[in-house]
Amino acid sequence: MMAWLQMWTIAITALSVSLAVSDSHFPLVEAERLGEAEIVKKETHPVLFRQKRDWIWNSLYVEEEKPAPIPYKIGQLKSSQRVDVKSFKIEGEGANTIFHVDNKGDLFVSRSLDREEKNAYHLTATMFDGNNQLIEDSGEFVVQVTDINDNTPVFPKTYNGSIMERSTIGTKVIEVRATDADDPTTANGELKYSLIQDRAISPFEIHSTTGVISCKTNTLDRESQSRFVLVVKAQDMRGMASGSTSTTSVTISITDANDNYASFIRRIYELQVPEDHKLNEKIGTLELEDRDEIQNKEPIFTILNENSKMFNIELSPNKDGNLMLKQALDYETKSIYTFAVQVRETLRFPADNKNSAVTTAQVNIKVLDVDEAPLFSQPIYTFNVMEERTVNNIGSVKARDPDRANKTIRYSILDKDCPIGIHPFTGQLSTQRTLDRELEATHMFQVKAQEEPSGLESFVKVNIIVQDVNDNKPELNVDDIFVCENDRTNTVIGTLRATDKDDQPVSFTFSLASDNSNFSIRDNGNSTADIMVKQGPFNLDDPKDYSLDVRISDGGSPLQASTTKLAIKSCRCDARRIPTQCKAGARRMGVSVHALIAILLCILTILVIVILFVMRKRYQKDSLVSMKNSGEIHEQLVTYDEEGGGEMDTNGYDVSILSSACHDGSLLRHPDHQHPSLYAMVQKAPPHHHLAPPTACKGDMAVMIEVKKDEADHDRDGFPYDTLHVYGYEGPESLAESLSSLGTSSTGSNLDYDFLNDWGPRFRTLAELYGVDGPEYYHQY
Repeated sequence: MMAWLQMWTIAITALSVSLAVSDSHFPLVEAERLGEAEIVKKETHPVLFRQKRDWIWNSLYVEEEKPAPIPYKIGQLKSSQRVDVKSFKIEGEGANTIFHVDNKGDLFVSRSLDREEKNAYHLTATMFDGNNQLIEDSGEFVVQVTDINDNTPVFPKTYNGSIMERSTIGTKVIEVRATDADDPTTANGELKYSLIQDRAISPFEIHSTTGVISCKTNTLDRESQSRFVLVVKAQDMRGMASGSTSTTSVTISITDANDNYASFIRRIYELQVPEDHKLNEKIGTLELEDRDEIQNKEPIFTILNENSKMFNIELSPNKDGNLMLKQALDYETKSIYTFAVQVRETLRFPADNKNSAVTTAQVNIKVLDVDEAPLFSQPIYTFNVMEERTVNNIGSVKARDPDRANKTIRYSILDKDCPIGIHPFTGQLSTQRTLDRELEATHMFQVKAQEEPSGLESFVKVNIIVQDVNDNKPELNVDDIFVCENDRTNTVIGTLRATDKDDQPVSFTFSLASDNSNFSIRDNGNSTADIMVKQGPFNLDDPKDYSLDVRISDGGSPLQASTTKLAIKSCRCDARRIPTQCKAGARRMGVSVHALIAILLCILTILVIVILFVMRKRYQKDSLVSMKNSGEIHEQLVTYDEEGGGEMDTNGYDVSILSSACHDGSLLRHPDHQHPSLYAMVQKAPPHHHLAPPTACKGDMAVMIEVKKDEADHDRDGFPYDTLHVYGYEGPESLAESLSSLGTSSTGSNLDYDFLNDWGPRFRTLAELYGVDGPEYYHQY
């Protein structure tokens, strides 16, 4: 191998061409031929002078990966100029690092190179003489790195492909591709592909150059083998044994096609079904065996005899056959069904199991007896009834017991307010009250049929259509009618129309119910009539109101007629008979039944509210009276319309008790002793008792308040205190001290109150209080 490479390198070197670089220009040659005078004449045209280059290049090549423990020579830089002493300088890619030049111009490589990393180096060379003067300007040259087979092929990944079974020969499966970093223009980078399998066994082949894997047989069968794993080899050097190799795996999946017949797993299917089985629901499943995948299964079922009217077969999600019920079963009529079922498929390819598939099976169905509910003769009943009549025999509803027991049936209507009644045993319908089509034109209800005594039950819907009878009087339908002052005789002042609630063809006729001297009615014969002026004149200032009685007949059977009083306004009109001023005439007044009921309900509601309000007030008053009559009322404010005796009225009230708490603390409460009420302790003083001057008691009122609070806390029967009482009391605990005169002696006063004696008997008591000494004052009592 190495010998072959060396010969190839020598051949390339022999084919290299030496290039003499000469940059002579035609203007320069012409200048040498012309004289100086002619040169002077052409000075207006500048002449370019370039230095002549004499580089002589040979093609330079370096073999990649060649070791260089010491630099080795790859070529020489040459020039046609003859200089004894010269030096060279190189610049460019790898200059003075990879490539070096000596004074002779020999070019050396100092390390091994990799073509896959860089396949060419571009450099420039410059030559100097012994005086370091430039001899040759920069000249470019290239060092080519030659390739060797130092890289193996590489597959980027493993591959996965698929192909349908039964595919034809040559069907492409997948394409594989490997890469080689070596020079693709040489044998080092040319790859060949092959399969590492026995070609006689493998159903696939690979193209050696493109790497396309294709099928070489048309007998692929997924049911036999659903996956193949191939090993692909890539080899450089055009597949020669000396080339480098690499491998990868290719997984090929065989996809399914419908190439197998569906087959029954049993030849006889035994099924049982109750007779009350619902229609269009599954009775059972006829299982199939099909080796194809479920998305490719396409079985078609056929019931071979007349039982196809009773039963049907539908595909299940698993592509089996669901036997469905199409008509109701009756055990008493037929209890066993036997029929054959066939299954077939439309295949894309010849079937593998054509001879082994079971395509016909027998189905035996046994009907089970159940206790069934009564069965009505019709799914829905409809009857017609004339309104305003009592009908004893509208029609009959019939039901029977489908079982062999044939039990008695009892009928009933679920709606208790239904105006239709039913006979419990015959099912005959009758009216319980007269029907009114205008109120309700159709009555719908359900009839229940139940086996005696309390067996199964079923229901049926019944419609009663109320037929119309001409039982409603026609009603006048007219807009406001007015007459102008200047209307002449036979002037049409309005058109009459009528309506009828009955649902019958009518022909209304209009006439005057009473003679009228001012107006007349002209019947148009098309259920309308015109009001015409009979005699005038009319005056807006006339206090008389105009009206006429209109009689309407509907022409039905029986004939219905009505009379309506129609008010006519008198107006003053312009030339086009447009009213400009009218006098209000009598208007038809009336209140419908519904409006009257609404008014009565409102009045009744108001009366109930008033009665409830009065009863509440009375209850509150009775509660207050009962509170006043209770045993003890706390914190009552009692107002007496009289003036008290004041502080000197010791006969009426003994105030000394208020200050007694300061001396003996008898008013203080103790939780372990029973005490009378504080008010009970305040008693009148005996008449012969003489009061000593009272002294102020510190905290006397505070003690009483605390006592009252304590009573309220421990008295379970007492009423709660709902009022905060503020006592305006000036006592010993006030900074102003007590303002009471009970503890004040007149001797301490600097004022003389003797003049009060001159004021008369009404001020005698006041004079005695302030005009005498304290001991004498108290001595009088």
